[in-house]
Amino acid sequence: MNKDELELRKKSPIQIKNKKASFEYFFVETFTAGIVLTGTEIKSIRAGKASLVDTYCYIINGEIWVKGMNISPYFYGSYANHEAKRDRKLLLTKREIHKLQEADKQPGFTIVPILVFIDDHGRAKVDIALCKGKKEYDKRQTLKDKEDRREMDRAIKHY
Repeated sequence: MNKDELELRKKSPIQIKNKKASFEYFFVETFTAGIVLTGTEIKSIRAGKASLVDTYCYIINGEIWVKGMNISPYFYGSYANHEAKRDRKLLLTKREIHKLQEADKQPGFTIVPILVFIDDHGRAKVDIALCKGKKEYDKRQTLKDKEDRREMDRAIKHY
């Protein structure tokens, strides 16, 4: 990710994060993908009514899909409202999909969505990461580092 992409994510009014992913996994590589939405799904995302809890990605027939992503039905939607927890197709280049597919075959690796945001053209994008699972002692170390940073911040604020 370059500096411009980070600026874009910070400017986005909608940032739906998968907070549990950084605790459970080490991020090896990240990709930004488009997402195929239907009907009122984009309106629900713009309203912030989406969740990435317990989501993961899988690859079938050279296409990458996200499973378990919850986009709540649009409040003002009618009979044409969307299904909340359906599988949604992600848009990546063939080269990126092939790279992810090869890495996903190795034991211990998985593909996890980590962020949904709206780009400057008004389109929904998903940041996905190729991840390696953390062991229990890695999780404890992450918590310890987080607590140490919090203590340092408190000490700086008191001076």
